[in-house]
Amino acid sequence: MTDNHVPHADALKYEDWAGEMGARWLANLKGFESTIAPVGDTLLARAAYSPGERVLDIGCGGGATTLAIAQAIQPGGEVLGIDISPDLIAATTRRAAAASITNARFLCADASSVTLPDGPYDRLFSRFGSMFFAEPIPAFANLRKLLKPGGRIDLAVWGPPLQNPWMLEGMAVARRHVELLAPSPRAPGPFAFEDLSYIQEILDGAGFHGADIIAAKGQLAVGGPNATPSQAQQFACNAMAFGQVLLDYPEAVQQSVQADLVELYGKHHRSNEGVMMGYTAWLVSAQA
Repeated sequence: MTDNHVPHADALKYEDWAGEMGARWLANLKGFESTIAPVGDTLLARAAYSPGERVLDIGCGGGATTLAIAQAIQPGGEVLGIDISPDLIAATTRRAAAASITNARFLCADASSVTLPDGPYDRLFSRFGSMFFAEPIPAFANLRKLLKPGGRIDLAVWGPPLQNPWMLEGMAVARRHVELLAPSPRAPGPFAFEDLSYIQEILDGAGFHGADIIAAKGQLAVGGPNATPSQAQQFACNAMAFGQVLLDYPEAVQQSVQADLVELYGKHHRSNEGVMMGYTAWLVSAQA
């Protein structure tokens, strides 16, 4: 642990998705999307969209899930992707146009308070876009208002840190060199919904019912399929929240973390697959 105290290095900074973190996601879009694609694909299969449905994609990020939904609900359906990052919304709008997908629209807005004059919608989807609300029950109550009575919500959220070594082990490496607090249960962030009873509490408080929660477990490729340990390290430092904290430290400290991350990821590297590490996500469905 370094003895140098620098501003903001005592904890993971809250992800500013409207600014810094949104820009980071965009800059590392390929790595982000390909890393978490297994969970998104599983959630899309669970949601099983039908032609003609109107769907909201909350925290749509780079738009991969929004565009997949757009194809699943043809003909006659439409999907609206909402994200708080103007950079991501602009890029995703261009992405849909380049792919000639005309039944997907995108809106830069805060899903916790947004009102939609063309609502309510049939369905709501979110792949890791619902864990960052400062006040989750009012936020989810607003999401419920965006759905028709009986409309279905499908979410993917991360399970407990210990069941997500792909994130936790990288954070542990960084913590050997810089000051990072452990993830705080129920605090906004990647592990806000690790506790299933808390998810149920939020859904009940927001007026949802009939919750069904299952675990999705497996391994994902850190930095994307076929990434080398060095590429996985670059992805982690550029795209994960602890990488932002590292920027507050001297270059020598950053290099030490990077070297240790390469060593970590080398232990998990498989030829023709990449850096494969375990994950657990909760797949949550409920009715408005």
